[in-house]
Amino acid sequence: MSALPSGYRVERYGPNESVPTVATRELLAKASRVALPGDFILTHSSGLYGKAIRFGEAIRYWGRDRVFAHWSHAAIFINESGDIIEALGGGVQQRNISVYHGTEYVVVHLPAETVPLDREEAVKFAEFCLNDPYGWLTILNLAVCLLSGSKISFGVDGQQICSALVARCLERIGEIFPEAEPWHLMPADLAKHFDVQLTGEKGQPPDPNAGLTRFSRLGKRQG
Repeated sequence: MSALPSGYRVERYGPNESVPTVATRELLAKASRVALPGDFILTHSSGLYGKAIRFGEAIRYWGRDRVFAHWSHAAIFINESGDIIEALGGGVQQRNISVYHGTEYVVVHLPAETVPLDREEAVKFAEFCLNDPYGWLTILNLAVCLLSGSKISFGVDGQQICSALVARCLERIGEIFPEAEPWHLMPADLAKHFDVQLTGEKGQPPDPNAGLTRFSRLGKRQG
């Protein structure tokens, strides 16, 4: 476990380990913090797309900072039962943290003094984004910037990438990201911002469509 200067806390879970939730009360005695709304995860994929993201991140983060390029995906908790909202290739979806039981991830906990209203604001934004399409143009822009050193940013409003979705949710609780515009942040940027250096054994990522809920209607925004 690591304590961050800003009051955030980070915990690592290896393959076949799970963050405690209200649905896993038998584990509560083994961890100092249950995942609460607004907390978020960083994880990674051994698939082609995950490797491509990590390769691009390694262009920016190398040497002693290369540890931050370990991560290729992010998702935010929306309740104490382990439900998360994340931007995947099929769009912004709601699933449960249990789909990541077989892979490594870290949970970044908000500061203990974060008030419930702020957590609710972060969750409301995540829920508003449900079923937004994935930001493939943003990914293209990131690739161009990383390869060319360009500072020109472009994308499409109403589209999301995983790490930017989390960053925009955290803006609702007052977090400021001086590194770049939140909609343009990569998982490694989040890891750098929160100084996430806990890495270890690799695991296999879940199927992107595993654990889809009734809230996930790809291509259609809720309500």
